[in-house]
Amino acid sequence: MKAALLILAAAGALAAGPGYAQSGAEVLKTKGCMNCHDAATKKVGPAYKDVAAKYKGKKDAEGELAAKIKEGKGHPKVDASDAELKAAVRQVLTTK
Repeated sequence: MKAALLILAAAGALAAGPGYAQSGAEVLKTKGCMNCHDAATKKVGPAYKDVAAKYKGKKDAEGELAAKIKEGKGHPKVDASDAELKAAVRQVLTTK
């Protein structure tokens, strides 16, 4: 009985995904953001430092940017969880 419970718990943990949160830098890399953006120079999309400057001091910058990316408003829609989007946006907003 205990072995069956351990197996079920392990299977549930595996199905839930990795047991750690990805860093913003990892999300930017794995979701393909770096194909169109760079930290310092404009590519297809704006440089992260320019995005950070534009949103500097805005109260809801993180939520606003995450929503744009999630919903595909003015940016290609990205298939990522809310936690991944927030981590990526935080990374972008701290770029100097």
